Amino acid sequence: MEFHLKEEGLRTEFEYGQLDISGNAEHGFRPYQLMVASIAGCSASVFRKILNKQRMEAADMKVTAEVKRNPDEANRIERIDLHYVIKGYHLDDEKLYKNLALARKNCSMVRSVEDSIHIEETLESVELSR
Repeated sequence: MEFHLKEEGLRTEFEYGQLDISGNAEHGFRPYQLMVASIAGCSASVFRKILNKQRMEAADMKVTAEVKRNPDEANRIERIDLHYVIKGYHLDDEKLYKNLALARKNCSMVRSVEDSIHIEETLESVELSR
């Protein structure tokens, strides 16, 4: 990866497009937002792959992230609570939680920060009717 210094932050190019990073939200994504998005995105995509492999009928998934930062330690991220809302058919909460635990073990972003950031994952299922 290559990053170029701009007046208000950094810029990089990826296959998908340009990414601007800045401590000022007016000029780009803030670094902590990218960290949280990476963790949530990795966790959700691995979880979704596992659900698809097991043919669990998840029609929709929403993830919310609550972030706790410590202002006394450079605003360090101390905790991220990821809450999943799964909508689908014939959902089994016990299987969903087992699959979420498996996703956690296989998510490179969660594994990379698990010793420094407490990550808690919860879920709720919403049964849809056909």
